Amino acid sequence: QVQLVESGGGLVQAGGSLRLSCAASGRTFFWNTMGWFRQAPGKDDEFVATIGPAGIITYYADSVKGRFTISRDNAKNTVYLQMNSLKAEETAVYYCAAEPKIGSGTADYWGQGTQVTVSS
Repeated sequence: QVQLVESGGGLVQAGGSLRLSCAASGRTFFWNTMGWFRQAPGKDDEFVATIGPAGIITYYADSVKGRFTISRDNAKNTVYLQMNSLKAEETAVYYCAAEPKIGSGTADYWGQGTQVTVSS
């Protein structure tokens, strides 16, 4: 079992930045590929970014490339999502996931989500 707890969400103006954190506990964290998804009101889950166990391999949705950065600190069992130049349409609940399956939008474990609201 892996437990994931997100934090760092909040209200930010368009063009601003936020840094999300996801603290993991339970099964050994550094084995896991980790990822972030988001769900806007009335929309399906959307893949945002993923990072490999060593923190070297990363992959981003085209919509966030160049603005978002995923990283991890295995010593702290934490994965981060730095979000810059945020847009109003990126208002969503952001979820941390362990062992995400990008194609299907599923994952082995999910956090409870953290709300990000971007005002225009």
